[in-house]
Amino acid sequence: MNQDFRPFFTDENIELFQLIVGPVANNVYVVRCRQTGESVLIDAANEAEKLLEICSSLNVRSILETHGHWDHIAAVPEIRDAGYSVAVSLQDSTMLEGYDQIIGQDDVITIGRLKIDVIHTPGHTPGSLSFHVRDSRLLFTGDTLFPGGPGATHFPGGDFGTIIDSITNKIFAHFGPETLVFPGHGDSTQVGIESLALESWIARGW
Repeated sequence: MNQDFRPFFTDENIELFQLIVGPVANNVYVVRCRQTGESVLIDAANEAEKLLEICSSLNVRSILETHGHWDHIAAVPEIRDAGYSVAVSLQDSTMLEGYDQIIGQDDVITIGRLKIDVIHTPGHTPGSLSFHVRDSRLLFTGDTLFPGGPGATHFPGGDFGTIIDSITNKIFAHFGPETLVFPGHGDSTQVGIESLALESWIARGW
């Protein structure tokens, strides 16, 4: 297997892989069930050839999109042409040229023996989704939550009050401080670190 495909997180059930692709350094994640070897890829962002290589090497079965902005979906057409199913929220589905499945709040994605809970976290876009691997510390927030604050809300369909509500009530209220947050760009963080700064984000307004 290509050296770039070595996992950067493992536990008894999960291997987690990360690639950084495209002109704005998008994070692409692959969550792999250690018991079955089956995987799911989060955000077919860019560099389709590289993503298709990792899909083949890691037995990826489907693609989950956190939201529909161009930098998170650029490789979707090539990925779908190769036979992989792409899932996106209903609200963001019109941003894609094509997709295969609509997913939303409280849906559960099964990959091998892993269960991934779908969480609707609007604000960056109306249909932004986060994904939590059940019985694990892993939470993938797309462009909803980053180290240091929420994602941008000045794009069409974005709303600061909505993203703060999503972060407060869908993330901080439900996940413990040790939960690992993997955003759509940049470094990972933890719920316990970011929740301490919530009031300062509200005060600054971004």
